[in-house]
Amino acid sequence: MPNKPDEKTHFGYEQVSCNEKAGKVGEVFHSVAKKYDIMNDVMSLGMHRLWKRFTIQHSNVKPGDKVLDIAGGTGDIAKRFAKKVGEKGHVILSDINGSMLGEGKNRFTDLNIINNVSFVQADAQHLPFQPNSFNCLSIGFGLRNVTDKAMALRSMYDVLKPGGKVLVLEFSKPNNPLLNKVYDKYSFHVIPKIGGLIADDEASYQYLVESIRMHPGQQEMLGMLQEAGFEDCGYHNLAGGIVALHYGYKI
Repeated sequence: MPNKPDEKTHFGYEQVSCNEKAGKVGEVFHSVAKKYDIMNDVMSLGMHRLWKRFTIQHSNVKPGDKVLDIAGGTGDIAKRFAKKVGEKGHVILSDINGSMLGEGKNRFTDLNIINNVSFVQADAQHLPFQPNSFNCLSIGFGLRNVTDKAMALRSMYDVLKPGGKVLVLEFSKPNNPLLNKVYDKYSFHVIPKIGGLIADDEASYQYLVESIRMHPGQQEMLGMLQEAGFEDCGYHNLAGGIVALHYGYKI
């Protein structure tokens, strides 16, 4: 159901109307799209590649499967899935943001990975696919930007096939107080400055840092998956809990 006009949600630490958030998030990713991959490497010291590889390894995807990568942006995860499903399988790279999806299309064209991949501009809250369509769904570092996360998870559950697996790779809560303190200092004092230098957009990276802090922690995220209908749910902490890979199944 649509959000009420006066209903509020967070945009980073700012409170905005639910109906405004998608547009504001869209402006952020339109601004950073061209430098998104470079910034990921710099901010995570390349570790995001290991986290995404870990996700693929735990996907249970096999040749011939059909996979949906939601909020897939420039296609890091979808590219790996395309190799996994092979010529008889199919991967759909989806993103609500046209600029990010355009970068993904360009990358796949440059790599000549187009035979088993298609591109769909889609809102995670209202996935435009038939029920029971996919063997696996993934969303990497995108759920925190969705206005109604519970609605998105229900939409994911609907389009997943029985026996299929959902994978949610997202920043989470470090489980060590000292690590958390260092992580906070790096996030708030370094990342926005890097965003200003490389992407010429300090404000967007300030939002991204704040959005991470507003995202549910490990146990709350686990409960949200279960509430959406997924079973046998769990999670793996990565980098001391800075990132977590949550998973669940449609039984």
